[in-house]
Amino acid sequence: MNQSRRDFLKTTSASLICGSTLLSSATAFAKGLKLPLGLQLYSVRDLLPKEFAGTLKQLGALGFVEVESAGYYDHSAKEVKSALNAAGLKLVSAHYASDPLHEKFDEILAFNHELGVSTIVCSSPGFKNPARVKGMGWAERNHAMTIDDWHWNAEQFNIFGEKVKSAGMSFGYHNHIAEFRVTDGLVPYDELLRLTDPSKVTMEMDCGWVTVGGGNPIEYLRKHASRISMLHVKDFVGLVKPVAGKEAPEPKPVELGTGTIDYAPIFAEAAKGGNIKHIFVEQEAFTVPPMQSLKMDADYMRKLGVA
Repeated sequence: MNQSRRDFLKTTSASLICGSTLLSSATAFAKGLKLPLGLQLYSVRDLLPKEFAGTLKQLGALGFVEVESAGYYDHSAKEVKSALNAAGLKLVSAHYASDPLHEKFDEILAFNHELGVSTIVCSSPGFKNPARVKGMGWAERNHAMTIDDWHWNAEQFNIFGEKVKSAGMSFGYHNHIAEFRVTDGLVPYDELLRLTDPSKVTMEMDCGWVTVGGGNPIEYLRKHASRISMLHVKDFVGLVKPVAGKEAPEPKPVELGTGTIDYAPIFAEAAKGGNIKHIFVEQEAFTVPPMQSLKMDADYMRKLGVA
């Protein structure tokens, strides 16, 4: 009995040491990424309309260096640039859904070019035949995508990408969950990677939504290192894998480091690929006041040594 107990303790200790070593190794590799601390401004979508310049200053004070827009709230390019400069923030990229890109592409391109934005990102796909989903709510539309729609989106991204490239900027795509829902036997995200031109379309991979959708961010970074140039990071509690083709309940967003996703191995793989240029924290919801929440996120990123 005593011998068995000693063997158990030895085995347990060895496992703990091994686990600790692997964690330290992953963290060490993650530090090789070392990029400016970025934030997707959707995180403060409720604050910016009320106090645009002041909110940006608070973000700068938290240590954020780069930001990605999700709307300018009727501010002119001059006003946006002034607020960003005062906050010490660099605007790297801008998000737009498919519909606005189709409706006012030239206007969007010109405005962001004036701001010095380097990448226009499509934040959600469109439908080949919009009349088919007219009157549908967001959730219903989210489940209405066909593989034909995804193939059409890939074509549109190549067209957008060529135009954006001609303007001296780049074009990217940001995923959510639907891209990983098997459709007609195919994974839409894989189809987007296959059908988009690498010289015209880059991927901004949202590691949180990949995970929620049942994908593996590490595997995508390993297999498609040259296609992914930007990352979104977010965390969740209540992550449950889909079972027998049925979708799991959507998990609850929480601050980085307080949920289920361990980013050390994800960042370690990203560092190996050498193609990641920007990382943006995106806080979908808060468990504490917003600025306290974003400080937790910033501290987590600094703890892993990637910012």
